Amino acid sequence: MFKTVKRIVDWCGEFKGRLYAGFAFSFLSHIFAALPLMIAAYTVGLLIDAEKTGMAFDTGWIWKCIVLQIVLVLLRFFFDYLRARYQESISYELTARDRLAVGDALKRVSLGYFQQMSAGSILNSITTGLGTLENMGIRMIDNFVGGYLNFLVIFIGLAAFSPVTALIALAAAALSFLCLLMISHYSAQNAPVEAAANRDLTGAILEYARGLSVVKSFGQSGTAMDSVKKAAAESCRIHLKIEWGYLPANALHLLALKCGSVGLALAASLMCLKGQMDFSTALVFLFFSFSIFASLEPISDSAHTLSVINDAMDQLDALRGEHLIDADGKDIPLEHYDIEFRNVDFGYDSRQVLKNVSFTIPEKTSTAIVGPSGSGKTTICSLLARFYDPQKGSIRIGGHDLKELTCDSLLSHISMVFQNVYLFHDTIRANICFGKPDATEEEMIAAAKKARCHDFIMALPNGYDTVVGEGGGTLSGGEKQRISIARAMLKDAPVIILDEATASIDPENEHLIQSALTELTSGKTIITIAHRLATIENADQILVVEDGRIAEQGTHTELMKQDGVYRRFIEIREKAEGWRIAG
Repeated sequence: MFKTVKRIVDWCGEFKGRLYAGFAFSFLSHIFAALPLMIAAYTVGLLIDAEKTGMAFDTGWIWKCIVLQIVLVLLRFFFDYLRARYQESISYELTARDRLAVGDALKRVSLGYFQQMSAGSILNSITTGLGTLENMGIRMIDNFVGGYLNFLVIFIGLAAFSPVTALIALAAAALSFLCLLMISHYSAQNAPVEAAANRDLTGAILEYARGLSVVKSFGQSGTAMDSVKKAAAESCRIHLKIEWGYLPANALHLLALKCGSVGLALAASLMCLKGQMDFSTALVFLFFSFSIFASLEPISDSAHTLSVINDAMDQLDALRGEHLIDADGKDIPLEHYDIEFRNVDFGYDSRQVLKNVSFTIPEKTSTAIVGPSGSGKTTICSLLARFYDPQKGSIRIGGHDLKELTCDSLLSHISMVFQNVYLFHDTIRANICFGKPDATEEEMIAAAKKARCHDFIMALPNGYDTVVGEGGGTLSGGEKQRISIARAMLKDAPVIILDEATASIDPENEHLIQSALTELTSGKTIITIAHRLATIENADQILVVEDGRIAEQGTHTELMKQDGVYRRFIEIREKAEGWRIAG
């Protein structure tokens, strides 16, 4: 518990001053909450004493008591307001910062990290984990620290009036603390199990949502829901088991405090009967005995939640800084854009994809990469964009090893158009301007016109302000492709990577897009993954990839003179593109 409390305090960083001020205000609020009860009990004692002795009671004290009670209540709420004002917003500001930090970190990790970590695990850490920290972190340490501070002051007050009652209160608090240690130990063991159940449930729901179109097309909604039902049932079972496990220690914690309250009341009563304590003071103790441990009772929730928070902070640290691919990179300006692969080896897990790949792409030339599916074409482009780092060899751009640059610095020089286009759940305007947020309206429209998407955009209900569905699901494949080309045009980077950029374009618009791509790539360093002959044969050089190696390299004319992989590939493509339906 104490380790987690310290960890949360350290997490507060520059907000520590506000946190400590909140503790002080919480402490004062508790004092002003207890004083009215003590004054009321003392007043009742005076009334009873006056009645028993037949002495006149000072009615002026009643009015003073009422005014004092009002002042104390107002002070209590004033300090409670200050505590909330100083403390409550800390976690929201910190988690907002951490979510942005996690987002920044995730764009700087190897894509292999996302193959090792499931989407459910990442999403659960960012949402559930950070949500727990956001909603409960500061509140729990306020309960913990404020509760024991409040008890400490009460203990000192009891010791001043009656050491015996102080010892009874201390014994009850000590027994309660032992039970809290049991709760904390149990929670520390179960927090990872609970988090794993939450991750599995989140992952199952995500998987079901992503595959919903396949589920519907095969009419297997019942079968597909089995994994969600199983994950939900397992989550329910684990949470119930954990809750049942807390019951004994939590019940003992509350029993110790209630026994302490009864012990205080009995001790005060006996001392009053023996004449060791006046009746008014004894009455104060009797009234006070049932609220003296009020600040300690909620700490059982804190003991459990602090372990959950500790696990959430472990997940956050793992996401935020453990796998940064460009941790040693710098923002280096590039003066030229020659690209060189030197003896590059790369594989996904145990599957080797590239083997001793070496080639050079001179600046402002076009290179087509061809080869059978799975040969490593897209992997070459992914390595160039530093989505991954090679296991052996090096990749250089402009004379610099990619490892010398930060991801942002490198990618500022590269525009990519993928075969599988992803558009964000945002306006078309935001999607086109994604690579250049400060673009003017005129620049955006000019890029859209060059990519031949301006006309269909203007036909949409809100034009450029039309919101597209997640992934661009409300647009056709060709429309998404053209918007992605407009995005690349607007960015105007010196290196262009085209991964089957016209694959989803209808024949009617293909020649228009080809001319737009020609304009986009004019004077740039171009790398194209292509199967269409028109794209390949005009390249300055062609890399033929087979089985993870550069099997052949040269121009279209040079390679066609050889009886090799490329020539056979072209012959197959010519037959495929020249097919027709028999009449």
